Amino acid sequence: MSITLSINGKDRSVDVPADTPLLWAIRDEIGLKGTKFGCGVGICGACTVHVDGTAVRSCSVGVGDVGEGKVTTIEGLGEGTDHKVQAAWIAEQVPQCGYCQPGMIMAVAAMLATTPKPTDADIDEQITNICRCGTYPRIRRAIHRAAATSSSTGAS
Repeated sequence: MSITLSINGKDRSVDVPADTPLLWAIRDEIGLKGTKFGCGVGICGACTVHVDGTAVRSCSVGVGDVGEGKVTTIEGLGEGTDHKVQAAWIAEQVPQCGYCQPGMIMAVAAMLATTPKPTDADIDEQITNICRCGTYPRIRRAIHRAAATSSSTGAS
């Protein structure tokens, strides 16, 4: 069945069953490889994207459930420039292996859109993505750096 998804501001048709995970439509059908497969059950967060600005685990959402929602992947986050979270990630040298970072960045961008000045407790509560390399101290510094940035760029 053909389903039209709005991804990074463009309508894209995919010919997949409605229960196909959004992750596989993004990666395999559309060819955007920034969104990563991690656990496949919505726990690790490597596959995090935004649907209408809300962070979702794309391995656990069927394409048919997206409906008219606007999907933003890591490729569309900065709209041609680094998003303030991406810039903070670079400044704080957050990634070690980097595999989880696209999902982590997407989760943080969505959090900052609703919680622009997060406390450490906010971060602990809202950012549940897993980093196998354990770069959490750098992640926390980058989140606070991004929050301090006066950029108007928020979650997409």
